[in-house]
Parts: sequence; structure tokens; C-alpha cells
Amino acid sequence: MYAVIKSGGKQYRVESGGKLRVESLAADVGAAISFDQVLLVGNGESVKVGAPLISGALVKGTVLGHGRGDKVKIFKIRRRKHYQKTQGHRQNYTEVRIDDIVQG
Repeated sequence: MYAVIKSGGKQYRVESGGKLRVESLAADVGAAISFDQVLLVGNGESVKVGAPLISGALVKGTVLGHGRGDKVKIFKIRRRKHYQKTQGHRQNYTEVRIDDIVQG
């Protein structure tokens, strides 16, 4: 069984027992968390698609930890104008283990 959820403005395909890195969530490590914005639930050949969400569907998970992603370097240059700008960014994330998918 799998589902497509929406979290942090992005969509993720999740399966029960899998791990997932989402945008940083305000939850403690070991806390139970649920995603209620479920867009699609599939089980074998049967697929249930929401318009846009499936009412009553829920994806339950456990927070495994928080961290920061790899550094992304931003480099801007204007040729022949003596302009160079270097910037870096590291995005915060929360790692979640998917425990259960409840159909609506």
C-alpha cells in the first residue's frame, strides 16, 4: 500500500515502513505525527484519487530526527562588470518513519 501526501509545499510518495525527509516540522524526536493532506492512496490495482484531498485518509509516522541538508552554493556573476557574489544555504529537514496508512 502506498500514498501520496503533501507536506511543506511538496508532494511525497510514501509506503508503510519507509523513511522520508520532509521540510522541518515542529515536533520532538520520537513523537507521533500524522499527515492529513493525502492526495492519493493505492493498494495493488485499486487506486483512490482525491479531488484534491481524500477525506478521512491519514498517514501516521514517527519522527526519527532533525538535521540539515547538504550545502547548496549560489554563485552570481555579471561579466565585464566586476560583480561576483557567492552565497550558501543549508535546508533544515525532519526525518520521519511511516508507520501506517489509513484509507478514508
